[in-house]
Formats: sequence, C-alpha cells, structure tokens
Amino acid sequence: MKTILITGCSSGIGLCVAQGLRERGYRVFATARKQEDVKILQQKGFESCYLDLDDSDSIHRAVDWVLQQTGGTLDALFNNGAYGQPGALEDISREALRAQFETNVFGTHELTSLILPVMRRQGYGRVIQNSSVLGFVALPFRGAYVASKFALEGLTETLRLEWQGSGIYFSLIEPGPIHSDFRRNATLSFQRYVDLNKSCRQLDYQLLEARFQKQAEEGGARFSLPPEAVLHKVIHALESRRPRVRYGVTLPTHIFALLRRILPRRVLDLVLVHG
Repeated sequence: MKTILITGCSSGIGLCVAQGLRERGYRVFATARKQEDVKILQQKGFESCYLDLDDSDSIHRAVDWVLQQTGGTLDALFNNGAYGQPGALEDISREALRAQFETNVFGTHELTSLILPVMRRQGYGRVIQNSSVLGFVALPFRGAYVASKFALEGLTETLRLEWQGSGIYFSLIEPGPIHSDFRRNATLSFQRYVDLNKSCRQLDYQLLEARFQKQAEEGGARFSLPPEAVLHKVIHALESRRPRVRYGVTLPTHIFALLRRILPRRVLDLVLVHG
C-alpha cells in the first residue's frame, strides 16, 4: 500500500484527491489547518492530523506522527494547502504579502524539506506541488497570489535539478478555475487585509465583484472543472514511470501556456488585462 501525505484536505481539491487515492488503494494521511476539519476527516475514515502551514511546530509534529504510523517511510507528498490573497498590489501591505508567502511558499517549503531526507533514505519518492495557471502568467488584482505561485514554481524547478537521478520526482499541477471554496476563502482574505475606504481602486473592485457574482450565479467561471480533473493528473504524477514536469488542468491553463509561447509580451499583456 503506497503512502501519501496531503495538505489542505478540508474541502475542494485536497479532499477530492484524498478520497480518490484512498479508493485507489493508497494509505492517505489527510491533514487540515483547523481541528474541527481534522475531526471531520477522521469521521470520514481518514488517518488525519492537524497541520497549519503557518506554524512550524505543527508541521514538525505532523511529519513525526506520519512517520510513526508508517515506520519511517513515505512514498509521496502532495502540497495542496494554499489560499489566494486578492487585491491590487498597491493595497497589499507587507503583512498581507508575508501571510501569503507563509502559507503558499515558506510552510510548503519547510514541509517538503522535512520529507526529502526520508525519500533520500528510501531512494524513491514523488513530490507533487499544486501550483496554478497563475504560476506562469499574471493577472491584475492577484499579485500576491501570483508572486507566491511563481516562487513555488521556481523552488520546484530547482529541486528537480538538484535531485536529478535520485529516484525522486517533482511535478507541478497547474489548474485553472476549479469548483471549490477557493474564491470564498479569498474573499475573506480580501476583507481582512484590504481597506476599501483607503483604496483608489474601489471602482475596479466593484467591477471585479460584479464579475465574480455573475460567475457564482452561473455556477462558476467559464471552463471551470470539478476537482476530479486535478485528481486524474495527480494519479498520473504518482504512477507514471516518467511523470511530467507540469500538468495543465482546464482549458484556460492550456490556452495561456500556448499564448505565452507564441505572443509578443506586449500583446500577451493586453490579453491578460482585457481578455
């Protein structure tokens, strides 16, 4: 039975992948950053523990617990836990940017660094990073999230080079719009860190909110896919003899990857701003 540790399993992609892999015969260690979500996961039959990527102690405790359960081995790690901090960059404080990186970059890196020595001793392993289409292109009003995903991709690219020939493979999953609680959580982060009364971007935010409201009424952004679309890519990254470096998910991801290769930079910028 292959073992895998997954972060951010309370809902959406994390929960879907945890359920799908368990049904496939994996021993899944499903973590969440809220104790109430851990209890729910345990009620669903998962081996689950608390892991908050903002809290180094919780990361170390979670890793110690998982390794106790497995006898010191782990086949795979799926770094899924993350959130998006919306807002124009001029409205994003140092505190907000730091919080974005604590979860999406620093915590993920710390967890990965604790697991890699285990995989080195084994001589094998898979590390799968849940990035985004915004890991290789930028969009207005998502700058903090974009920066964190660009950073995650840079770290992953470097790890792939440093561990070449080790039997340990690194893959990036790059979803576009996926049906999940991501946007609701992003709205909460926006309300926490962005002061609308002091912003010069109020009209932009109103237009953006109207767009999101329309998408919600229509059942999601155009070309949105269910989280099972990510599950299929994770399975390939886990089970293929030669896993891909990148797995695009949803049509927008594939389109932007193509446009990024063929369009002049200024033309691509117009598409990203007005498309």
